[in-house]
Amino acid sequence: MRHLNIIFIIWLLIGGLAACNDALNVVNPNNQTTYDFGDSESELNEAVIACYNRIRLEGTFARVGYTMDAVRGDEVWNSSQQWYLEYDNLNSPGTIGIGDQWIWRDWYHVVNRTNFVLSKVDGVKMSEESRNQIAGQALFLRGLAYYHLSTYYQTVPLITDYASYSDINTMYASNNTQDEIFDQIEIDLSQAMAMLPSRDKGGEWAQGRATCGAAAGYMARALMFRHKFEEAYQILKDIIAGKYGRYALTADFGDNFREGAAYENNPESLFEVQFMDYGTGGTDEEWTPVNISSQATQGHAVESNYASQELGSWGDLAGSPWLYNLFRKETCTDGFLDPRLYWTLVTYEEEYNSYTGLKTAAYPNGDPRCNIVYQTEIIRTPLSNNAQGGISIAKFTNARNNIYSTITNGLHCGVNLRLMRYSDVLLRAAECENEINGPTQTAINYINEVRRRVALKDLQLSDFPTADALFEQIANVERPKEFGCENGRGIDLLRWGFFYSQDRLDQLIEHGYYKLDGKASTEELTAETATASSFQYYYKGHEYFPIFQGTLDANPNLEGNSANKNEDNSIAFKSRWNIRPRVK
Repeated sequence: MRHLNIIFIIWLLIGGLAACNDALNVVNPNNQTTYDFGDSESELNEAVIACYNRIRLEGTFARVGYTMDAVRGDEVWNSSQQWYLEYDNLNSPGTIGIGDQWIWRDWYHVVNRTNFVLSKVDGVKMSEESRNQIAGQALFLRGLAYYHLSTYYQTVPLITDYASYSDINTMYASNNTQDEIFDQIEIDLSQAMAMLPSRDKGGEWAQGRATCGAAAGYMARALMFRHKFEEAYQILKDIIAGKYGRYALTADFGDNFREGAAYENNPESLFEVQFMDYGTGGTDEEWTPVNISSQATQGHAVESNYASQELGSWGDLAGSPWLYNLFRKETCTDGFLDPRLYWTLVTYEEEYNSYTGLKTAAYPNGDPRCNIVYQTEIIRTPLSNNAQGGISIAKFTNARNNIYSTITNGLHCGVNLRLMRYSDVLLRAAECENEINGPTQTAINYINEVRRRVALKDLQLSDFPTADALFEQIANVERPKEFGCENGRGIDLLRWGFFYSQDRLDQLIEHGYYKLDGKASTEELTAETATASSFQYYYKGHEYFPIFQGTLDANPNLEGNSANKNEDNSIAFKSRWNIRPRVK
């Protein structure tokens, strides 16, 4: 009997241990992996939010991913003469993280997450509407990612299969041609155009999510990058006709650069990056590649780059004297300054003292312009950089909004970054019309719609005898005044081929003149009066940024691009497309 009791106890112990072992084999819901996540509609919706999160990283749009294209253009120069200098001068050696690595790294975060969503979406039971909305957003964001990767780095790996990450032979991908990348962008955006609802649906679709209108707008951009003007023009006309939702110019140009629900995601916005209003987020200042804290500040650092160092910013980037004087050359129908100068650059203008509250052509209900910046009245133009000087930038800062008196550097500014506005649709439609049929009254009409918003005199077709002359007006007057110091000018210079023609490169050198005199110089500069020009240091091939040397070292299948090799892209460009000659 005693022996039977011992045997019974042993079996109880064995059974108990087995039961304990089974109890220990549980899934921690707080530590899920991609293997056991994404198998329900709710989880895929969470994953889509995680994709949006990645476009707010330092290398995407929280800081350098935004400002780096601006400094590549001719409207912005590096007033600090430190950070961003090699990208302003277009001669990075390929060993600097901020441009050669960070943008690459963070856009591939977006690619990675969107590929995950797309790998899961067809395996989850849900309505067709839900499936289209989830997949459509992922496709748009992947198209957005590759659009920026290829316009920054030219030839990049094209990864569209999430399973590629599990095999070392496919994880270390080789370069794809720029055409192959843009082919995929067009595929992704065309599908997103068909799947996504318009902003007219309301709710979150009108408050920051990707819509069919956003996809259509970026499709037009992608097509125009490869000079597919007929295809792009049809899409732009469809946007104007309301096929992808209703869009319109805001009455006040400045409403596109204000913070708050009354101004952000307005009828002019096709797509913008969402940031929480100043002071409403947490206190954790999370830089790349974390950005996962529920207590993150949820703002961007563009203000820290753009605003005046004299008033507390980092003072890295300044507006070009060329851009300032472009605004001063043409006034409104009543003789007042173009309101876009006020919202683009922080300058002291004596006229503003008499504008405030006055009923002007641009502001029939009362002009908001004044010489108050960050709640302080200024009596001169504040310095972009205390040592070098320069004109600080107002766009996507709260310099003109006066909601606080002190700049808090870092990820704090809450002004949403409007990546595409309806005015871009109109000016692109004008450009396409001019490329196909120009010059025409139809193209002039699109331009005049944008000009009337700021009370400028209508252009007349008779003033533009050739398509070249009208293109000059679009490229070097209308677009810089409407979009000055916004992300995208560098990409425009690429698609126009301005780096590949000596007369255009000479023009860029003239636009890029700056003066290191410790003042906020507003004079029109020449080769004799300027300290230098950003573009006089340009190395061939460096209109694209080099792929980071550490990335090349880590991936044996990856090759450097034209910037890594200092290769001239002009012959390849000219073999396919025309470059409009300069018209003076």
